[in-house]
Amino acid sequence: MSAMEKSMDAVNAAAREYLTFRLDREEYGIDILKVQEIRGYEHPTRIANAPSFIKGVVNLRGTIVPIVDMRLKFNCANAQYDSFTVVIILNLRQRIVGIVVDSVSDVMELAPENLRAAPDVDSAIDVDSVIGLGSLGDRMLILLDIEKLMSGDDMGLSSDLG
Repeated sequence: MSAMEKSMDAVNAAAREYLTFRLDREEYGIDILKVQEIRGYEHPTRIANAPSFIKGVVNLRGTIVPIVDMRLKFNCANAQYDSFTVVIILNLRQRIVGIVVDSVSDVMELAPENLRAAPDVDSAIDVDSVIGLGSLGDRMLILLDIEKLMSGDDMGLSSDLG
């Protein structure tokens, strides 16, 4: 392997791909390697006494998958279901979880120089779950550690993800 090939491998190893999605007016990114599939929204079966942002469960090819509405989790003002509403099926430490988002945008590759530390502000998102901010051109993404976010104590999923 030449020096040029080694340096290209180093650059590619450092750059990461993120699936981008929208919630209200904000754009978020999650590690593409955590994404199993993207599906249209279907009404889940409600689970008694679950937090309001856990919409219920769906049967995905024999696997019972909890569905988390990220718009409700992040206290978005408007959580309407339309033809753009999708469910991102995640594979988190052998646990399958679905998240409802307004729409999926694309897959974006971000090099380390396009990443910034997250500002220290109060928000509906647990600060530990925000990796940082990614920027490419005029786009700004909030990068989430989706595994940490889905294993928070308030999720009711922590015993399964721990």
